[in-house]
Amino acid sequence: MIQIPLKEQLRIWLHVASNSFGGPAGQIAVIHKLVVEDKKLISEERFLHALNFCMLLPGPEAQQLATYMGWMMNRWVGGLLAGGLFILPGFLSILFLSYLYVIFNNVPFVQGLFYGMKPAIIAIVVAALLRISKKSLKTKFYWFCAILAFVSLFFFNISFPIVVVSAGIFGIFYGKYFLKQEKVTEFEEIQKPNFLKSVQTVVIWLLVWIFPILLTILSFGLNSNFHALNLFFSKMSLVTFGGAYAALSYVAQQAVEIYGWLQGTEMLDGLAMAETTPGPLIQTVQFVGFMGAYRFPENLSPYSAAFLGSVLSTWMTFAPCFLWIFTFAPYVEYIRSARLFSFALSAITASVVGVIFNLSVWFVLKTIFLKNEQYVRYGFNFDYPVLKSIDLYALGIAMVAFILQFGLKRKLLEILGICTILGVLVKWIPV
Repeated sequence: MIQIPLKEQLRIWLHVASNSFGGPAGQIAVIHKLVVEDKKLISEERFLHALNFCMLLPGPEAQQLATYMGWMMNRWVGGLLAGGLFILPGFLSILFLSYLYVIFNNVPFVQGLFYGMKPAIIAIVVAALLRISKKSLKTKFYWFCAILAFVSLFFFNISFPIVVVSAGIFGIFYGKYFLKQEKVTEFEEIQKPNFLKSVQTVVIWLLVWIFPILLTILSFGLNSNFHALNLFFSKMSLVTFGGAYAALSYVAQQAVEIYGWLQGTEMLDGLAMAETTPGPLIQTVQFVGFMGAYRFPENLSPYSAAFLGSVLSTWMTFAPCFLWIFTFAPYVEYIRSARLFSFALSAITASVVGVIFNLSVWFVLKTIFLKNEQYVRYGFNFDYPVLKSIDLYALGIAMVAFILQFGLKRKLLEILGICTILGVLVKWIPV
């Protein structure tokens, strides 16, 4: 363990938290520069070792990497400090923007801000899709995984967890029976941490995870909307492989179409909030919880319920991250030695390309077209646009965003800034 004074750790993670813009790639780069290059607290090898481990886990890899780095510095105290500070600025920012959203949503200026952000998000997601596809789709098999994932999600509305688990199984089968030139090694014999301590850690963090669930059951009952929020985001935290965009595809499908917590365009607004505030992109789920509780407040006022929904959705999403790190970090070498597990992860990562493509198409349908129809026949279940309902102004802003993203190579905040200005002009000036 690397002994770092808590005050020094506090300064390190406050710096990371205040600069954690730009999605996981940018956030990981900030952590690397500070703890490896500038402070030289952790070697390059140990950093990559930890990063590879975090990539194997469900959940936001950048937040889990910060938690892991903190754990290396001062065990669970350091992990809580690093992981908690990574979340806090984004939580407070999105909470403020969420209240602004529901209180002033009828003001043309506020409407214009979000109207301009939505088309910009399409270009940002497509850029993420291209980055991931270049790294993931190295063989025909992985292309097959990506295409199959998209077809399953978009045309047949198959559940995201089923797609992820199936991709992992395909990956293991592919690695074991078709990659004969690559020897699949067994687990290496290494010294394992104390098993009883590991069990103790699991029990403690399971109790931390489920405590709000038990509390909401006692306060509101099993049939309450708050209990539904808890169960949904707990389930989501177990299947969020492949980054935030993949997880948000699942969240959007369920929250909009199944639970009715928010509308498709509102989901885009939540994503825009997370893109423009510090913290992990998966923090979008906080806005989903906020709106879901605001719309179905039980016996609370909508504003009080919305705050509770924000807290519960954030808790259910991130509490498991601490469970994974604190339990499995001591076993990281043991886990990384399982080659078949790496084959499963590669297949899941490839399928994520299809998942993100599905998210891109979903965003286009909800942003560029004012009306969509549903086709349910012969096993198919998908939405398609009514072409006459195209929103030419939204399409124009989207084209500007694509030019800024791919033609001029502008930064994320510049793209969002220009597009929000255009959105305000559309809403404010009679056109």
